Amino acid sequence: MAVRVLVVDDSVFFRNRIKQILAHHPDIEVVDTAKNGAEAVAKVKLLHPDVVTMDVEMPEMDGITALKQIMAENPCQVVMLSTLTRRSAAVTLEALSLGAADYMEKDAREWVAGSGQSDAGAVEKILAEKILALGGRKPRPGLHSRPEPVAKPGAALRAPVSTAALTRPSTQLTEPKSSSQFVKRDGKVRIPDCGIVSIGSSTGGPAALQFILTQIPADFPVPVLITQHMPKAFTSVFAKRLDDLCAVTVKEAENGDKLIAGHVYLAPGGQQMILDPSNAGKLIIRESDERMTYKPSVDLTFASVAKGYGRRAVALVLTGMGADGCDGARLLKTVGATVWAQDKESCTIFGMPKAVIDAELADAVLNLDSIRQLFKHWGH
Repeated sequence: MAVRVLVVDDSVFFRNRIKQILAHHPDIEVVDTAKNGAEAVAKVKLLHPDVVTMDVEMPEMDGITALKQIMAENPCQVVMLSTLTRRSAAVTLEALSLGAADYMEKDAREWVAGSGQSDAGAVEKILAEKILALGGRKPRPGLHSRPEPVAKPGAALRAPVSTAALTRPSTQLTEPKSSSQFVKRDGKVRIPDCGIVSIGSSTGGPAALQFILTQIPADFPVPVLITQHMPKAFTSVFAKRLDDLCAVTVKEAENGDKLIAGHVYLAPGGQQMILDPSNAGKLIIRESDERMTYKPSVDLTFASVAKGYGRRAVALVLTGMGADGCDGARLLKTVGATVWAQDKESCTIFGMPKAVIDAELADAVLNLDSIRQLFKHWGH
């Protein structure tokens, strides 16, 4: 059965262009279009599409207002279309925290350049892949409610909870394919003693990362690296958003940053983040080779962590399309590191974690709430 799509945009050009792109795919059906958020809300209620492509800025009712109403009344998968500006980045990240599943950059030059190329062109390929991947998934609006932030240093922190509170976590585990000291015989996950945590994510990652990081305490005992597939204009805004919400310090990584416990370093969009080969406590940010598919790449960051920290590294692969992180996870396993993967049910897109699980590299497969609980009580 074809994925049913509602196209929402105040621009006649973009409405027609999106319809043209999707019309070439036999597994996608555009059921209607809308020119503003009010029309979108009404047509979602009437037509019950699987996926909505939603412009951010529209007259009468903007995309954020429409998204809130759709997620409250008739939840479905929503892909936001946004220009690459700081303001649009902030609005798009707000949309992701409110329940939008994904977003696409709205650069008219790229969309025009692909015109008439049917199956060719990056825009056509990416848009179709996103819609097909989301079409078979049910939205999970409950995940995106704004979590209560942990207090910043100087404010009163909640009393730490003993790890005994994790004796009955809602955790699904794989049977480890190799022995792991971090997965007990009773199926519980032991919080590891490590020197660094490295996280990779893509589609669905911003909401998942906010869900996890807002609950970890300021005294988190190790530095955290995050490689999230995200364009350059978004990463500084996302880092600032997380820093405002989290007890830990979150920053967009810069070349030469020294790793500090309780600090989170977000790879800049369009560049690569690796550990300095001569000093594992220092970051190198470099321009990406144009041949690299992902900028930033989870594989590259994981590979450098494997070399710098060996068995004292913990890697976590969260929701996302594709298989970025799988090759890096393989290198991590060769040096004795621990690899965890998010489970299918709590993923927006079960692509990156699936690749790691299918390759038998995951020591544990955890749902998102269990991951948050582990990070929240780490070291206590």
